[in-house]
Amino acid sequence: MFNAISRTVTFALYQLTLALGILLMPVALLARRVGVRLPVDRMVDAAASAYDQTDEPRGR
Repeated sequence: MFNAISRTVTFALYQLTLALGILLMPVALLARRVGVRLPVDRMVDAAASAYDQTDEPRGR
């Protein structure tokens, strides 16, 4: 049961991170023109990695 709750919360955070990345896209493009790079891609990759780890069976 705890694994299902953990997986659901992680999936929700992953979806929230994707939505945040999409919403910040214009800001990221503008920042790139100025020469600043926002770490949105690393944030999405970290959330995807965390979700993938919750999907793997443990101890098998």
